[in-house]
Amino acid sequence: MDVEISQSELSGTARAPPSKSYTHRAILAAGYSGGALVFDPLISADTKATMRAVDAFGGDVTDTGEAIEIDGFGGEPTIPGDVLDCANSGTTTRLVSGTAALVDGITVFTGDASLRSRPQGPMLSAIDQLGGRGESTRGNGKAPLVLKGPISGGTVSIPGDVSSQYVSALLMAGALTDEGVTIDLETELKSAPYVDITLELLDDFGVTAEKRDGGYRVDGGQFYEPSDGEYHVPGDFSSISYLLAAGAVAADDDERVRIEGAYPSAQGDTFIVDVLDRMGADIEWNRNDGVLTVRQSSLSGVTVDVGDTPDLLPTIAALGAIADGETRIENCEHVRYKETDRVAVMAKELSNLGASVEEEDDALTIYGDESNLVGSVVDGHGDHRIVMALAVAGLAADGTTMVADAEHVDVSFPDFFDVLYDLGAGVQR
Repeated sequence: MDVEISQSELSGTARAPPSKSYTHRAILAAGYSGGALVFDPLISADTKATMRAVDAFGGDVTDTGEAIEIDGFGGEPTIPGDVLDCANSGTTTRLVSGTAALVDGITVFTGDASLRSRPQGPMLSAIDQLGGRGESTRGNGKAPLVLKGPISGGTVSIPGDVSSQYVSALLMAGALTDEGVTIDLETELKSAPYVDITLELLDDFGVTAEKRDGGYRVDGGQFYEPSDGEYHVPGDFSSISYLLAAGAVAADDDERVRIEGAYPSAQGDTFIVDVLDRMGADIEWNRNDGVLTVRQSSLSGVTVDVGDTPDLLPTIAALGAIADGETRIENCEHVRYKETDRVAVMAKELSNLGASVEEEDDALTIYGDESNLVGSVVDGHGDHRIVMALAVAGLAADGTTMVADAEHVDVSFPDFFDVLYDLGAGVQR
């Protein structure tokens, strides 16, 4: 699907979509339990992959429209009856790799071409260290994967600079082992707030895990038992970032864009509020009511470290192309291992719109004073975050911008273009 975005003026109220990160973890945690209801979930292509995985391991997952009703497998996953296809969801692959390590037998994972290009080696190594078996069928540390359990727990040593999801997977599964799991990090942990999300959610499901010097620890023999048998998913700040950015660059002169459902949580991507404030945006956050408001503002470039918030790089890059001065995004090499190489892709597509961009191995610099955004044809590269960030840039570009591959917003924000249209954006499919 191709979507045309015209230079627009926005106003009105939007509601934050539910968090994809919390939804993934809540579905799996409910699967690990005897059963639970997950309210306010994000139903998207990625979270459906996790729902299918819980089904495959012996759970029963039903989307009732009001909640996801999950009859869990009580900490004892069974061998899937077929190869587990995780589609484009790297989060599903990594989180449920831990589930496969608990199974007394063999599980085979695969996914689409993008997923089969992403590194999984640290998780394979961790399973080996815990007494299981983890192999890549092509011997390159990437899917298709063959995993064999059961593991009983122990100590693992893994790098922290590839993906924090390995840590989350081991903590979630480790609670169900006999001995528990101790994780020693060989390098600094990137995207650490995502592990904070996992710790927060585990606590909500009655499981105790802790951060310790140089790593993490979860005791074994625990049970997943959410309070009152239910869990409520908070709003997603990764998705909120696009709405805030859209308001900051395109809100009507006399109006504000208001975003509801923006309650504080462990999400690292709440950092976007600080970034916009530093850039000079007229932004307010009522944390008690979960309401953010933003007005179109004259933005100035800043330097931002995205080591802990890799999903914000596309949003910040789009803002940098509209802001005055230099916006430098640092500590971003790990952002190259997402659905796409988001550093290279944003550099290419913003350049196509007329931005002046310099790409380095671990940094992306956008020179706003040398940029003049003009509507053009840009490619979403099958990546939901690239699509939404380019749409934000299109709101401020002269003329009309056509974003190809735009249907991939279904991964995390299926109603994104409808929300933009309701706020007054010129959107044409």
